[in-house]
Amino acid sequence: MNSHTRQIILQEDEVLIRTRGYAAFSYADLAGRIGVTKASIHYYFPAKEDLVLQLTEDYVTRFRAALAGILARHATAGARLRAYAQLFLAGFEQGMLPYCGALSAERSALPIAMHGPIQAFFQLHLDWLGGVLDDGRAAGELATRAAPGHLALLLLSTLEGGTFVGWAMERKAMVLAAFESVLAGIETQQPHIQAASGSGPAPA
Repeated sequence: MNSHTRQIILQEDEVLIRTRGYAAFSYADLAGRIGVTKASIHYYFPAKEDLVLQLTEDYVTRFRAALAGILARHATAGARLRAYAQLFLAGFEQGMLPYCGALSAERSALPIAMHGPIQAFFQLHLDWLGGVLDDGRAAGELATRAAPGHLALLLLSTLEGGTFVGWAMERKAMVLAAFESVLAGIETQQPHIQAASGSGPAPA
């Protein structure tokens, strides 16, 4: 047993959750895809609940790093928001739904211990978006009378919903369509062409 095997288990677990759903696969499925025994998976994660809790913790750590990277690379609110939206598009292009969106759709099937982490993850989205929107309005880059928290919820909802609709319709353009419409209505200047790029491959 080694840390590489553990990491492969977590990576494949993420793919299965974001393509099939939490309840739609077993340790036998996971073992078959990786080429290890079920005992190997149980060695690191005695129960499926342990596996998804660890994956969520690791995922949130990566996501926080992605958000910090966006703030470091992009100076304006519009560029930051578009880079954030690209995280959703990156996941879609890999054939995967947003991680916590996929989990929340199965809330009734999840261990109760997962409810808090999922709520905290969505709150991380909302807090980050609210901060970017607040800064953008203070800098004169965004013009809106809506409270940053309400607008943050609208933007997150358009991306989560757009991803699910795009997934069902098999149309990539739907993922960001509503998001861009909202953003176009609040920006005070035309965004640069590069604004939507440079966000990196990390999914939302």
